[in-house]
Order: sequence, then structure tokens, then C-alpha cells
Amino acid sequence: MINPDTPACAVTMQALRNSFLVVNSKWKLPIIVAMNKGTRHFRGLERSVPGISTKVLAKELKELEAHQFIARTVHPGPPVVVDYHVLPYAQSLDPVIEVLKAWGIQHQQRLDALSASLVEKQ
Repeated sequence: MINPDTPACAVTMQALRNSFLVVNSKWKLPIIVAMNKGTRHFRGLERSVPGISTKVLAKELKELEAHQFIARTVHPGPPVVVDYHVLPYAQSLDPVIEVLKAWGIQHQQRLDALSASLVEKQ
């Protein structure tokens, strides 16, 4: 563990703050994972990310665009069609997503094992 009084700790804390500015919600990484399958229309993304509301998806897409992880293209209509695609910079999150995925699986297995052991003790 890093000593909280060291410059290394301050650097770590600042780096974490910078990271959380980008992935500060439960939706941004799932949106990027859904978009990694190719260019997507808004409604397609909405269906691909279960539980997200239209309002939240719109907000998250704007933030991802501001951080240059995705791009928005408007095709004049009628009807006007808007699609989104992942920019190359978003690939920098791939290792993060893989580590979080592995940790999430491991954590769930740990919780399942703990739950099973509690049931056995009853």
C-alpha cells in the first residue's frame, strides 16, 4: 500500500481522479463495450445497454464525445439519422475493461462462495 504522505500517493490519487472524470458512471464503459461492435444508432445503443434511460444515454454519449472516445455523425434526412462510432483513443480503455471484467467475475465468484458457505452453516 502507498503511504498517504508520499508524493507517489499524491500522483496516484490525481491519476485516479483523472480516470474517474472519464468513467465516473456505471454506464460509460458498457456503452463503449456495446459500441465496440461497430457504428451504432441511438436506439440500437439503448437496446444494447439494458436498463439505461434515453435521457442518461444522451448525457453519457455527449460526455464520451467530449472526452474524444466516440464521434457522432449526423446524416441529413428526412429522417435525420445520427450514428455513433468509437474513436481509436477508446482502445486505450480495452486493457482497463479486461481487468475490470476479470475482477468482476472473480468478485462474484467470491460472493457466491461466501453465500454458499453461509447456507451450509445454517
